[in-house]
Amino acid sequence: MKSIRFRILVAGLAVLLGTALAHSQSPDTTTAPPPPPHRMMHYGHRGMGGPMEFLHKLNLTDDQRAQIHAIMQKEHPVMKPLFEQQHAVELQLRANAEGNFDAAKVQALATQKAQIQAQITVAETQIHNQIYQVLTAEQQSQLKQMEANHEARMQERMQQRESNPPPAPPSEQ
Repeated sequence: MKSIRFRILVAGLAVLLGTALAHSQSPDTTTAPPPPPHRMMHYGHRGMGGPMEFLHKLNLTDDQRAQIHAIMQKEHPVMKPLFEQQHAVELQLRANAEGNFDAAKVQALATQKAQIQAQITVAETQIHNQIYQVLTAEQQSQLKQMEANHEARMQERMQQRESNPPPAPPSEQ
């Protein structure tokens, strides 16, 4: 149960992180546009949602938005190479799936991917903690309530799926 909550928290904070970065970029026509938040929004495989999607509902002050933007700007150089490394490993894994399969190479890549994912998780959790500290006690309480409501909805959906499995595809004969 705590593992699911933690994953939802991490995924949600990642979404918030990407959204905050995207919304906090001020347009400046004298310089090249800033790079996109790369793969900050790449968490669809873990489920979109969680706490990060709720930040826009917390009525953040301009100062809080600026602080969150500063956190994002500061951590971007840490996160970007990790996401690039993860992407490179994923491309190599895909090449093995589509070409000649080499079990030893796939095992090494899987280990490498797990190590990178661990680094990403630590960095994301640190960022999420920094953002959480920017919130007022009332906003933190409101965020916790939204998280609890979200978790309850997710549990309800999982229970519905378990009790109503999808129909089996028709057999071909």
